[in-house]
Amino acid sequence: MTQPLLTLSRDQLTDWVQAQGQPAYRGQQLHNWLYQKGARSLLDISVFPKAWREEFAHVPIGRSTIAHTSIASDKTRKYLLTLADGAIVEAVGIPTEKRLTVCVSSQVGCPMACNFCATGKGGYTRNLKAHEIVDQVLTVQQDFQRRVSHVVYMGMGEPLLNLDEVVKSLHSLNQDVGIGMRSLTVSTVGLPRRITQLAKHQLQITFAVSLHASNQGLRKQLIPSASAYPLKALLADCRTYVETTKRRVTFEYILLSGVNDSPAQAQELANHLKGFQSHVNLIPYNPISDADYQRPTTKRITQFSNVLKKNHIENSVRYSRGLEANAACGQLRTSQAVAPV
Repeated sequence: MTQPLLTLSRDQLTDWVQAQGQPAYRGQQLHNWLYQKGARSLLDISVFPKAWREEFAHVPIGRSTIAHTSIASDKTRKYLLTLADGAIVEAVGIPTEKRLTVCVSSQVGCPMACNFCATGKGGYTRNLKAHEIVDQVLTVQQDFQRRVSHVVYMGMGEPLLNLDEVVKSLHSLNQDVGIGMRSLTVSTVGLPRRITQLAKHQLQITFAVSLHASNQGLRKQLIPSASAYPLKALLADCRTYVETTKRRVTFEYILLSGVNDSPAQAQELANHLKGFQSHVNLIPYNPISDADYQRPTTKRITQFSNVLKKNHIENSVRYSRGLEANAACGQLRTSQAVAPV
């Protein structure tokens, strides 16, 4: 199959159009139509000669098709996207007055099997290619008719299991789509050696680690992969990341009522993070039908946050958007709805 044009740089596109008999300036035009105007086929690019477009219409750009859209009352939109091989992935558009954030998937499914996450219960199929990640952002941008300002790799999949393609997509979103590196967030549950590998790329991204427990015993219950990657080793790698990149680490902590939300556990977490250049995002649990967990009360959430504050651990409570569209954190799952819009 011919390599899709999406994720090719301006210079690479210029080389390509010249090899197909077009003048060099067509490379800039093609770049603009792909990344700013969202062309889905070379036939769409009206500034190119019609005969040439028809001759090369078979060359894939690398765009998906929307299989289904769910819209929540807060205007969050979840998309089921059909890829070239028929696989389906999910992307979420999260609008506010000043921002449009896209939550992208990095794999079809997820192999990590975290027991509080719907996506993890759905199994794993394959890694996504960089163009399939960038396409999600362009799809949301086109549907909202509004520029995307932020991207978070928090959808289906474990980004660090697909590190090469994720890094390639980050560079394309930054250099081609025009989103600042510091507005791109990569989230991981934590994998041995992968955090230090990411650090070597020296990206100015926001890096988030899904912690969800204040000790190794509980973390193993919630996250099966933690058995092979003890909390102590994970935090040591996070410190190395900070030293290498000079960027802080954000820790994601889903609060599960009666499981990991006690003041004592908040103190235990604080003890781990003292002296660490970090920030903790506390995320009240989003219920799913096949996991028996509950969201803590507001009082319990505030108590947990206050313990961290007393220990000078910077933190904030993040209530997820898109709950009724099954688009909030941990709710993504392709089995939800696949009927056409």
